[in-house]
Amino acid sequence: MSDMDFLNQVAEQLWNAKNNLQPCLPLSKTFKDSLSVDEAYQIQQVNLDRAINEQNKRIVGKKIGLTSKAVQKQLGVDQPDYGSLFADMIIAEGQTVSLTNLLQPKIEAEVALVLKQDLLHFDNTLIDLINAVDYLLPAIEIVDSRVKDWKISIEDTIADNASSALVALGQKPVALKDVALDKIGMAMYSQGELVSSGNGAACLGNPLVAALWLANTMAERGNPLKAGDLILTGALGPMVAVNNPSTFTAFIQDLGEVNITFTE
Repeated sequence: MSDMDFLNQVAEQLWNAKNNLQPCLPLSKTFKDSLSVDEAYQIQQVNLDRAINEQNKRIVGKKIGLTSKAVQKQLGVDQPDYGSLFADMIIAEGQTVSLTNLLQPKIEAEVALVLKQDLLHFDNTLIDLINAVDYLLPAIEIVDSRVKDWKISIEDTIADNASSALVALGQKPVALKDVALDKIGMAMYSQGELVSSGNGAACLGNPLVAALWLANTMAERGNPLKAGDLILTGALGPMVAVNNPSTFTAFIQDLGEVNITFTE
C-alpha cells in the first residue's frame, strides 16, 4: 500500500464516521501505532478536498484548537492545531441545532475575528495582524469528535479537521481597538447555571497570539489567510458536553452575548 493509499483509507474512516453519524475508533489503534502530525494534516486535507468536490462546500475560515496550555500538556504537544470552517457550519445566534445531527457534541466560548486584509507573510507581526482585523464577534463553537468517546490524540483531532462541527456567531461587530483581548472575561450559562468561565489569557495568553500563530502557520503551508476569512481563536474556558436539549448563552466582556439552543 502506498503512502497516499494509506492516507486515503484513514480519511475514508473519518468521512464515513461523520456522514453516517457512527463514531470510529482512534486512528492510531486502527491503522498503525502512530500517525505523524504531518500525516494527520494530509488526511484532513483529503476530506476537505472531497467535501469541496463532492458536496460543493466552500471554506470561509479557520479554527484554532488546543490553545490551552493544560490541554497541550495533556496531549503532549507544544503548539495549537487548526481546521477549516465551511459556509454551512456557520449559524446565527438563536438558531436551533438538532442533536440527532451530531455525535458527541461539546461547546466552548471563543472570540471570532474577521479579516479585512490578506496575511501573506510567514513572519507576520502583531502589527500586521492588528491592521488586518476588520472586527470581532462573540462565538460559541460546537465541536464533535468523530472518534468514539473523545479518546483522541493530537493526530486524531487534526485528521478530524480539529474536531470541528458548527459555529454560532453573535451579530454585533466590535472594533478591535475597543477591546483588550487578554483581559476579557467569559461566563457561559445553561438554564441559569454557570457551566464554564474563563478569560482571554486562557487562550495562549491572548487570542491575538493564537491568531498570529495561525497566520504564520498558514502562510508557511502555502495557504495564507485572506480578507474576509473568519478565524475562531480558541476556547476562553473549559469545554462543556451537550447531553440533552438545552440552551446555552455565553457572555464575553466587551463583545456581548451569543446563544445556541439544542433540540432533540
